[in-house]
Amino acid sequence: MSTRPDILFPLFQELTALDGVGPKVAANLASIDINRPRDLIFTLPVSGVERHHVASVVEAQLPQTLTLEVQVLEHSPPKVKSRPYRVTVQDEKTTFALVFFHARNEYLSRILPLGERRIVSGKVELFDGVAQMVHPDHILPLGQETQIDAFEPVYPLTAGVTQKTMTRAVRAAVGFAPRLPEWIDPAHKERSGWPDWHTALCQAHDPTSIGDMAPSTKARVRLAYDEFLAHQLTLGLAREKLRRSKGVATIGNGRLRGKVVAQLPYETTEAQARAVKEITADMAQEQRMNRLLQGDVGSGKTLVAFLALLTAVEAGAQGVLMAPTEILARQHLESLRPLAATAGVNIDILTGRDKGVERKAKLTKLLNGEIQILLGTHAVFQKDVAFSDLRLAIVDEQHRFGVRQRLELGQKGQAVDVLVMTATPIPRSLALAQYGDMDVSVLDEKPAGRKPVKTAMVSTDRLEEVVAHLQKAVAEGRQAYWVCPLVEESEVLDYTSAEDRFKALRAALGEGVVDLVHGQMPPADKDAAMARFEAGETKILVATTVIEVGVDVPNASIMVIERAEVFGLAQLHQLRGRVGRGSAESTCLLLYQSPLSETGRRRLSVLRETEDGFLISQTDLEMRGAGDLIGTAQSGLPRFRIADMENMTDLMAQAQSDARTLLAKDPDLTTERGKAARVLLWLMEQEKTIRLISVG
Repeated sequence: MSTRPDILFPLFQELTALDGVGPKVAANLASIDINRPRDLIFTLPVSGVERHHVASVVEAQLPQTLTLEVQVLEHSPPKVKSRPYRVTVQDEKTTFALVFFHARNEYLSRILPLGERRIVSGKVELFDGVAQMVHPDHILPLGQETQIDAFEPVYPLTAGVTQKTMTRAVRAAVGFAPRLPEWIDPAHKERSGWPDWHTALCQAHDPTSIGDMAPSTKARVRLAYDEFLAHQLTLGLAREKLRRSKGVATIGNGRLRGKVVAQLPYETTEAQARAVKEITADMAQEQRMNRLLQGDVGSGKTLVAFLALLTAVEAGAQGVLMAPTEILARQHLESLRPLAATAGVNIDILTGRDKGVERKAKLTKLLNGEIQILLGTHAVFQKDVAFSDLRLAIVDEQHRFGVRQRLELGQKGQAVDVLVMTATPIPRSLALAQYGDMDVSVLDEKPAGRKPVKTAMVSTDRLEEVVAHLQKAVAEGRQAYWVCPLVEESEVLDYTSAEDRFKALRAALGEGVVDLVHGQMPPADKDAAMARFEAGETKILVATTVIEVGVDVPNASIMVIERAEVFGLAQLHQLRGRVGRGSAESTCLLLYQSPLSETGRRRLSVLRETEDGFLISQTDLEMRGAGDLIGTAQSGLPRFRIADMENMTDLMAQAQSDARTLLAKDPDLTTERGKAARVLLWLMEQEKTIRLISVG
């Protein structure tokens, strides 16, 4: 089934095929990502209006939405154009006004003829002590009141689309929905008490009360599960394709790893040993590895990565470690060079800065196998970068690279094993959504001797005290980072820029003490500033978030984060992780501007109270939502219309387990349930996935 099944065609036709949707309405709906009837059926109501049938407005507690039978007593057109048109009507006990702005007189005379009785429905409010209904939602002749539902769903709208038009379009789209074969495991469906797909859809669009619209209703949970299942099948099929593509068993003898571990000045943690074991076991298989290594700040991921790279070298092959920034790639080079020397392994770096003869020489060494381990940035993706025998590709800070780049890197060798690292602990729901196709190793211990970082919240009113504190620390030979949210002054934002703060601190502490590094500097200047700070020549490094990940200067024991309330929690946690790496007691000062918002206070308090990155990332997810957490543009996160990733983690886990079980039994989706699952993938617009299934 490599073309869309006929049964789904009605849901994938033009929107203009729907009752009441012309080209203009269709164009307006496209602005909120509704392009097909299929998009409309998955756009569920967000609230509802209860219409109370009463004999008189006197019986109601106003304001309230009411449906009444009235007699038209008087029309009062406005004398001035800007004033409203008023129609006085009488219910069983009293009179009140129907109010219209910008109304056409002849239209109102026609639908509300004097002396006639009509059914009106809308929100009634008191205005100067008099009841009035502004722009009734419904005006109908007697006998047609059955057209007005006691409870009306309210849909999300966009400019140029009224609630009436939207409701009509959705009803027409739901009318096109076919009855589809069941893709959910029957036992699971029965246990959960879920309706079938068509019933769930109709129930979700026809609520009879606000309670029927809760995310926990059987109908909505069923529809959310369908989205999760399609997504997990997509990840599962990608995973199976990778497994089916022939890998090469990369088996090391442990000789080089043994040398390195023996020279370390500390013991490796159990978590590090476990991760290395999992990775080397994967590499020894004939299927390609696709593993995520997640660890909290300072849990020792770089060492685990290096030992994995040495496994490739022991097997006579090559490895590459990709970092998102040049600063981080060079940092890796500095920290790994001594370990590579211990093992007698040739390590080098390739970045966008390598040009001409120098670059050509590196590429030659890479192609003939002289460079055994390569570190690099995006430059590694370029077409002319070729290896002699690349077996392991490690991507650091995956959320900065797309999935496509991850695959591109894997194509640089015959059958490259891929290991992805992240220092941002990922809440379970996001890990399932973004990395559901991968196996996961977790580093949940910190190496012995890592001291906790004392974290304090300080108002910017006390800036002078903070500078005095730094002066004293510098006199004692300590080093500090000072992080600012902006590079240069902004007319829009009132944050102090890194350049302004650098000038102010240099004036207070003297020339040669303070240095500056930010992302817009020429690479050579950036490196020089980092090198001076690492060597201890400068004592304070003013920076933007370029130092967020991986920068490692053990003597730096103070981190000042200015306007901390404008940073995300996970980012603050990463920044704090730059200190506490040496033997000195370390401090992180969160400088905030008063008054703090409730959210800002909660965020900074969480950071002050815990160093557990997993707890911090879960709180960050709850506070900001998944898209913001990873940055929706490059997050690679799926966009669900009904499912809620933050609050339905267990449902996502069930879908993953179900998808993996189905694919284990029926990898080509050819059984009855497998064919139904293909229909689901087409329905959820996962056509690309279907091409991953071997023909069958």
